[in-house]
Amino acid sequence: MYAIIATGGKQYKVSVGDVIDVEKIEAAAGDKITFDQVLAVGGDTLKVAGDVAGATVEATVMDQGRAKKVIVYHYKPKTGYHKKNGHRQAYTRVKVDAINA
Repeated sequence: MYAIIATGGKQYKVSVGDVIDVEKIEAAAGDKITFDQVLAVGGDTLKVAGDVAGATVEATVMDQGRAKKVIVYHYKPKTGYHKKNGHRQAYTRVKVDAINA
């Protein structure tokens, strides 16, 4: 069985036992969280829209982290303009415990 959930403006296809990195969620390691924005649940048949109105996905927060640095470089020729910035996106690593459909 799998589910498609939406969190942090992105969609993820998850199954029980999967470990995924999602946009930062304010929770400590070991906390239980529930994703209630379930878009679809699949298994023998695919359920979407009104069929998954009360579906939830339960997960456990494993840790908080930051991704590798991405370099952002702006440059305009012939003017001497250049700017270099770096960015590290924060994420939360979660493990899917159950899909309640």
